[in-house]
Amino acid sequence: MTTAEQQDALFELEKLVESRIRRDRAEEISGLLAEAELSDIIRLIEHSPVKRGAVLFRLLPPERAGAVFDALDPRHQADMVRALGSDSVGAFFEEMGAEDRVMLLDELPGRVAERLLKELGEKDKQNTDAVLGYEKGTVGRVMSPEIPEIYGSMTAHEVRELLRREHEDLETLYTLPVIDRDRQLTGIVKMRRLFLAERDTLVADLLEDTPSVVASADAEETARWFLPLALLAIPVVDSGNRLVGIFTFDEAQHVVESEDSEDSARQGGSEALKQPYLSTPLTNLVKSRIVWLLVLAVSAILTVQVLDIFEEKMQQAVVLSLFIPLLTGTGGNTGNQAATTVTRALALGDVKKSDVLKVMWREVRVGLMLGAVLGALGFALATLVYGLDIGMVIGLTMLSICTMSATVGGAMPIVAKTVGADPAVFSNPFISTFCDATGLIIYFLIATSILGL
Repeated sequence: MTTAEQQDALFELEKLVESRIRRDRAEEISGLLAEAELSDIIRLIEHSPVKRGAVLFRLLPPERAGAVFDALDPRHQADMVRALGSDSVGAFFEEMGAEDRVMLLDELPGRVAERLLKELGEKDKQNTDAVLGYEKGTVGRVMSPEIPEIYGSMTAHEVRELLRREHEDLETLYTLPVIDRDRQLTGIVKMRRLFLAERDTLVADLLEDTPSVVASADAEETARWFLPLALLAIPVVDSGNRLVGIFTFDEAQHVVESEDSEDSARQGGSEALKQPYLSTPLTNLVKSRIVWLLVLAVSAILTVQVLDIFEEKMQQAVVLSLFIPLLTGTGGNTGNQAATTVTRALALGDVKKSDVLKVMWREVRVGLMLGAVLGALGFALATLVYGLDIGMVIGLTMLSICTMSATVGGAMPIVAKTVGADPAVFSNPFISTFCDATGLIIYFLIATSILGL
């Protein structure tokens, strides 16, 4: 089915459900949801306000309800728990993987989280506690601890029987870590080799080397180097190389997508939404934007102060005020371009914190070349209209602002990374404000010097 056909099917389902909601036909809605494609039901609930989504969720058959709940984002799941009550989703919570439970628990109030945890069986609670024991943002927090205990001394037949018994509780069957009696990771065995091996073949004879990751490692950095390897999963170990879990391709992809969404939102001056737009409460939309608007409003006072300081200069040469939007816009855009490029390079591992001087030197040269081109154009146009002196002011200012903005824009994400902040936070909103204020100072200093104000 094409994307257009999927959208048409979803639109048709929305119309049918809406007409029956208006007429209070709960049984008919339940019948529609029982026959609809599962993907359409998921999108329908994602695009519905939380209260309506909760009503639709209650009308789903139990087996479909579990699949739908598992497919929702953690923030959306938390809203559903609040709307439905923890008792209604206890069974679905128990069916979730340990890492998915933890993501949901992070979004819930403490008392609700405790109530859900108490309802878990002993094994599920142990697995969940194991993941909760790691700091947010680490691999341990997103790994799955649900792995079989496979030893090199076991035979292929014994392992196959073990997997047959425990397959429903395991995260993956395709990449199987192998340990010794001290739980030290010795390698992996892949299902293909295990399946083709003679029944008495020792697992030790089927071992393959594998990269592994320490549970305390940064999840985003790990995900970014892991995904290009095209592996289904890698083992997770503690500081003593003891196996504690497995990090899957799906989880790595989720981590990267989440971080990229967050970075994009912050570069635009807001916080990322952790659930679909149409199902996000209005208060959450406001919260995601208001803090950044307040920060930018306060920081913009710097620009006003600069204009106030140089007010006399502008009165002596009113023409200077005409170029302020051009110069501040150019500076902000140049800085944002540099910051976005370097932030991306940091995320991909192309640039390290120790490369700050290299980055600044490259951006100085890039800024000079950009400034030379834009400055020459500005000089020519301003000279034609306002005379040689104004042309020189504009040309030199463009050259200076582009160089300064590119250098600062390239350095700020690395500085943020060094002090433990999110590079995206230091990008577009703050760089624009900084470049506005600093660019105006440069502009008026150059004008004062050339025009003798």
